[in-house]
Order: sequence, then structure tokens, then C-alpha cells
Amino acid sequence: MSDIRTQSLQKPVTVAEYLFRRLHQIGIRSVHGVPGDFNLVALDYVPKAGLKWVGSVNELNAAYAADGYARAKGISALVTTFGVGELSAINGVAGAYSEHVPIVHIVGCPSTISQRNGMLLHHTLGNGDFHVFANMSEHISCDVAKLVKPSEIAYQIDHAIRECWIRSRPVYIWLPTDMVEKKIEGARLDTEIDLSEPENDPDREDYVVDVVLRYLHGAKNPVVLIDACAIRHRVTEEVNKFIEKTKLPAFVTPMGKGAFDETSEHYGGVYAGTGSLPEVAKRVEGSDLVLSIGAIKSDFNTAGFSYHTSQLNTIDLHSDHCTVRYSEYPGVSMRGVLRKVTERIDVSKLSITPSPQVENAVAENKDDSQIITQAWFWPRVGEYFQQGDVVVTETGTANFGIWESKFPKNVMGVTQVLWGSIGWSVGAAQGAALAVKDLEQDRRTILFVGDGSFQLTCQEVSTMLKHDLRVTIFLIYNEGFTIERYIHGMEADYNDIIRWNYTDIPAVFGAKKGHAQKFVIKTKDELEKLLKDKDFNDYKGLQFVELWVPKDDAPRALKLTAEISAKTNSRIEDEQ
Repeated sequence: MSDIRTQSLQKPVTVAEYLFRRLHQIGIRSVHGVPGDFNLVALDYVPKAGLKWVGSVNELNAAYAADGYARAKGISALVTTFGVGELSAINGVAGAYSEHVPIVHIVGCPSTISQRNGMLLHHTLGNGDFHVFANMSEHISCDVAKLVKPSEIAYQIDHAIRECWIRSRPVYIWLPTDMVEKKIEGARLDTEIDLSEPENDPDREDYVVDVVLRYLHGAKNPVVLIDACAIRHRVTEEVNKFIEKTKLPAFVTPMGKGAFDETSEHYGGVYAGTGSLPEVAKRVEGSDLVLSIGAIKSDFNTAGFSYHTSQLNTIDLHSDHCTVRYSEYPGVSMRGVLRKVTERIDVSKLSITPSPQVENAVAENKDDSQIITQAWFWPRVGEYFQQGDVVVTETGTANFGIWESKFPKNVMGVTQVLWGSIGWSVGAAQGAALAVKDLEQDRRTILFVGDGSFQLTCQEVSTMLKHDLRVTIFLIYNEGFTIERYIHGMEADYNDIIRWNYTDIPAVFGAKKGHAQKFVIKTKDELEKLLKDKDFNDYKGLQFVELWVPKDDAPRALKLTAEISAKTNSRIEDEQ
């Protein structure tokens, strides 16, 4: 007997089919996550929608990988099970929320019947509250969709996905087991979700554009500072067109690295307050107008809040508002403003001062010793990078060292400077490499991770091998948590770790012969030879490089930032 509630449906489809087909329509091709009994039936529909199940080793790594996939592909999907699974992933999802990364997080949960009856089920707190975990995730999601009414589910799914894309932050979709195969209207699938960004009010936008143009035309020494949200909210094309037309000097923040072509004559380097190179700091801080695009002025992104720029000389463009000096214009987003400013600017009225020249300072930082120093290493790998590389750096020495590397054209920088979860980069590298594979691009994914961070999430090497991903891992072997040492406890045992046989890791995780290479590099000459080796540069599988660096060595910017961070941490009430 047919269900009267579905008789009016033009094209009945199950909720799971609808959800996963929508994910496919927006460009997702691989779904990260871990199976659990509350999501198993839903997972049967993943391949039916043309998607690939990744099969991560744990939920935290899956969340990190979904983060990396979204940064490289635009958006990603994560599936976990109720309670134990979603809470394991919550740190990774919180990091994505913090850093404006869009992840569709799908949580399989107990049936609505079990919930109504208050059943004492596994994976619960035993108190009958089935909403407690969703309530936790509400604070790190821009939309929460609880799929409990079939007549509303299709709209809820579409709305959540649109919010995820437009706001570039995670959404949470709660999928009870008895809703997975409920029939809903599939005719909606014939029309793709409208992911276009809402346009600004024309009058308000024109007013902001006029104000911005007035200050740009009147400035004697203007510069552009590009930050993370220019990448996350997908305005790098507009930014590049603006700089190409105006020829203004362009700088990036640590979180904005990769947002602008570093081979351009207009590129001036990385600005991070006192962590900047002297010529960069002088140029930015001496400007009478800083056009800041997508700023996230966090402690590590500003070298301990050490910017020496004035808000009186700053225009801030964001995804949901613009600020000109001390005047804020809510609801006016940067995309429309950038396009109109580029279109209307009179370049003959601009005062242009050339950008500082940026090079990989290899010779300047090379000494007579064979010891691989941080000061020499990062400029040297800058010369190793190739056009189109995806460069992933871990919280710690790598995140700060990469400031000293000049990228070739079209290099994607992947960092987690704001959230800074140790171990994130290993999962993120897997996700980014998988996104590259799904895009059918011939690009190298290169990971720089410290030995301490690697020990937290090393299992993700297994997933890299499982999917035959092209990843080169530079494991910086320096005997523990160097960034923590510089903040506090240089010789403290809590910053020490046990030494692993790191190069055995690929074999332990099932690397087949010919699918992985391993190297131990202890000297500059050994590294030079490796970086110049054609087979190493062209290798299509997993490569693991154990790189020996002194325990007490760190990049210049890390030392400066750690000192400021330590002072901030030690402040007491009377000093505030």
C-alpha cells in the first residue's frame, strides 16, 4: 500500500540519495569520515551518488582532512556517527569554523522513535538528552539542520549547503536513522542550488566605493595587504585584477600567503608586524593608506599583535562589511566593492612607490657548517618549489619558516595559523592531495611537519597510501615541540618526545613496493642533492624525508612571536 504522504511527489528519492547528490552537484567527489552504526545505511548511498568514500582512520583526522580538501577544492563533506564520532571530530570542525573553511558535517543519529521514547542507547550520556551534541556543534556551525520532518528536509539540505558555501564555514546536518530512506521530492535536484553571493545594496555599495576611491586617489604612498579571508571568500581573482590595473605594491599576511602571485613585480613580501623583514615593515608601516583585504588580525598572524599601522590610515574590506578608517559599513561585502573600485579607479591619480624586491635569500643565510639551519632551509625550499605546488605547513616552526620562502606562480599555501591545532597538517595534506587528484590536476602536495606534531596524527599516512596520493612529507626532526620550547620550557621534559623510526612509517602502514620512498637527510649537501634530484622532484607516490634540524633552532619570526606570546601569557590583572 502506497504512502499517502509520498503520492504527490513528482520524483521520489530517499533523503540520503538527495543529500549526497546535492554534494556531488556542488563539486565534492570524495567524502571523509568514519562509519558507525547510526550512519551505515546512509553510507550505502555514497557511491550511488557518484561519490568516493575515503575511509579515514579516526574522526579527528577525517575532520582535518576535510579541512584540507575544502581549501583545495572549495568545499568538503564529513560523515560521523552520533556522540562518540562527532565529538572526536569537533576539534577539527572548530578549526574550520575559526578559519572560514566550508565543511558539510553530516551526523548519523538515533531514530526519531528512539528519541521520543527516551531509550537508553549507546553513544549517549545516559540522560535521555539526544540534542546535547548538536547543541555543542551549534556554536561552531553557521547552520544546524535537524532532518526530522520529510516535508521540510529537501529545503533544509539546500539551505544548509548554500549557507556553508556563502558564509564559508561548517554546517551541521543531523540525520536520524529512520529518515535516511524516507522519500522526499527529487524534482528539486533538476535545479542546482543557487550559490551566488547576495549582491550589495547598490546605493550603499556605490557610497563605499566613492569613499574608497577618494582616499586611494589622495594617498601618497598606498599599499595593499591581502589576508586569509580573501582566499576563503574567493575574491583572489578580484584582488589580482585590482593590483594588475593599479600596480599598487601588494603584501600578504602569513595566513594570506599564496593569495597573490609572488613572482609579480608588485609583490612586496609577508607583513606580520615586528615579525616582518625590515624593508617590508618599513614599507607597510610607512604607508599613508593600507587597503586591507580579508584581514584576520590574530596573535600569530600579526606576530603578537605587533602591527604598527593606524586605523586612521586603513581601509578594511571583509565578506560582510567594510570599514574605512573608523566608519563601518555593515552588509557591504568586499567582492562588489573591489569590482567597482577596479572598474572606476583613475590610475593617473595614483601615487605608486615600487615594491621591495623579494628573493629566496639562500646565499645570505648559508654558513660554512653542514648543519641544516632553519634560516637557510626555508629560502632553500623556496627554490625547490614548482609552479602549482600545494604547500602545507604545520603549526610550529613550519608555519613561521614558510614566511621566508618565495612561492613560484600558482602555488597554494595551506596553513592553520589562527586555530593552530597541533597535528592538523598531516590530515590536511591528505585532504588537499585527494582534492588535487579529484580535480585531475598534476600537482605536488608538499607537507612540512615537526616530529612532535606528526606523532599526533601519523595514521593519516595510511589514508594517503590507501588512495595512492602524491605527497612529499618533510618531517622536521628536532626532538620535540620547538614552538612550545620558545614560549616556555626550553629544557622541560614535557616538550620532549620519544624518537620513532620515522622512515619505517610508510611500510608499517602498508606501503607497497614502488609506491613510497624514504630518505634521512642530516647535512646541507645531502639536502642539496635530494632537492636537485629529478626522480625525487617528479615522483608520483608518497615520499618521506626525515630532516635533521638542531633542537634549539627556530625561524626568526617564531622566536619573535614566541617571546611576545610568553609575555602575553604571563600578564596578570594589575598589568592589564
